[in-house]
Amino acid sequence: QVQLVESGGGLVESGGSLRLSCVASGSLHIIRTMGWYRQAPGKEREEVAFIPNGGSAKYADSVKGRFTISRDTAKNAVYLQMNSLKHEDTAVYFCNAYATTYGDERDFWGQGTQVTVTS
Repeated sequence: QVQLVESGGGLVESGGSLRLSCVASGSLHIIRTMGWYRQAPGKEREEVAFIPNGGSAKYADSVKGRFTISRDTAKNAVYLQMNSLKHEDTAVYFCNAYATTYGDERDFWGQGTQVTVTS
């Protein structure tokens, strides 16, 4: 069984910062990519940032220069430092891992953590 557990969401004023964390555990053999998605009320889930193994971080245009993603491969963890937060960053943030478990390669998701930015 695979689990992704997020933490670090909360309520913050516009211009503030938050740091999200996600740790993957269970029968993961190879994690190829880890990243973050978000879903605001009434909108579709969108990709925020991700880091592939041995590759460079990629960001959505809306967060470039404000958010920084990082990974700790030894801990199967991924982090998202969010600075200069805006009201439009309000959403449920989901951790994602594209990984192999028992020969099955697919996406795994966390349960989500709420980020609310007051204007």
